Amino acid sequence: MKLRIFTEPQEGVTYDELLAVAQATERLGFDAFFRSDHYLRIRPGDPGAGSSDAWVTLAGLARETSRIRLGTLVTPVTFRLPGPLAISVAQVDQMSGGRVELGLGTGWFEAEHTAYGIPFPPVSERFDRFEEQLEIITGLWGATKPYSFEGAHYRLEESPGLPKPVQRPRPPIIIGGGGPRRTPRLAARFADEFNLPFRTLDETRQAFGRVREACEAAGRESMVYSAAQTVCVGRDEAEIARRAAAMDLDVASLRAGGLAGTPAEVVEKIGRFAEIGAERMYLQILDPTDLDHLELIAAEVMPHV
Repeated sequence: MKLRIFTEPQEGVTYDELLAVAQATERLGFDAFFRSDHYLRIRPGDPGAGSSDAWVTLAGLARETSRIRLGTLVTPVTFRLPGPLAISVAQVDQMSGGRVELGLGTGWFEAEHTAYGIPFPPVSERFDRFEEQLEIITGLWGATKPYSFEGAHYRLEESPGLPKPVQRPRPPIIIGGGGPRRTPRLAARFADEFNLPFRTLDETRQAFGRVREACEAAGRESMVYSAAQTVCVGRDEAEIARRAAAMDLDVASLRAGGLAGTPAEVVEKIGRFAEIGAERMYLQILDPTDLDHLELIAAEVMPHV
C-alpha cells in the first residue's frame, strides 16, 4: 500500500504552509502530495487566507520537490477549458521532471462557482463536458499531428497539441466518485486509477466492483484502485483527541468514518481497504501546521502497510 498525503487548501492554507507539508511528505518517504481543487472554503468557519489555485500551487511545488508525485483530487471540469488545462498540466509535468497526475471530475460545489462567476450547469451536462474534456486532454497529449475535435460543448481546430508532458504516453489520470453508471464507464475508458473518497469500506468495495465490471466490459486488464480517508493518529487517547479538536472534528465520528486511532488501529483499518483491492491510500490532512502528525504516521504506520 502506498500512502499519499492529501490537503484541503481551500480551508485557509497558505502556499508556505503547503510547501512545508509537501517537503515533509518527501522527506518522510510518502509516495505523493495531492491537493484539492476548490476556490471556496467548504467547512464552516473563518476563511483565513482563502483558497489558492491548484495548478499554480503544484507548479511551485514542482520546483521545490524532487521525488514525490504531485496531483489533484480532483480538478473540476467547470473551472478550466480542456485545451488550457492540458497545457497547464503538461507544463507542470515538465517542471517536475515527470511527476504529475491529473485527477479530474465533474465538480459539485455550486457555492464556489457562484462566488467567482463560474458557470455551473446541471449534473448531466457536467458529465457530458467531463467526457469531452477527457477525450480532448488525452487527445492533445497523444497527438502526433495537428489535433481537431468537434463535440457538443467544445470545438478544437488544428491544435498543435503543445506542450507535451514529460511522461509518455501521458500523465496518469485519476477518476473518482460513487456514481453507479457513467463514472465506472468513464474510468474504464480513460483512467489509470479509480479513487473513492470518504466512503465506508462496504461502499468502497461496491464501487470498486462496478469499475471492475466496466473494465471487463471494455476489455481493460488493469486499473489502480485507491481510497481517500481523513486521518487522525495519536499515540494515546489524549493525543487523538487533541488532533481531532484541532480539526474541529469529533473523535467518535472520525473513528467511525475515517482513519482515526492509535497507529495500530489505523494500520488495521488501512489493511481492510487493502483486502478489497486498494493499492493507494490518500490521507486527508486537515491541520497542515501539525507536521509531527506526519512524522508519527511515517514512523509508526507507513512501515506496517
